[in-house]
Amino acid sequence: MGFVKTLVKGAVVAKLVQVAQRELSKPENQQKIKQAFQKVQQRRAG
Repeated sequence: MGFVKTLVKGAVVAKLVQVAQRELSKPENQQKIKQAFQKVQQRRAG
């Protein structure tokens, strides 16, 4: 039974990674990430 749980967890993680990569490849999402990163940097500097 433990083997099946491990297999399912692995499949779920693989799917999440696949979705994340697809979302990150979209230009509008890249822009949002850059803006969020800049905000974080400004907070640290301020």
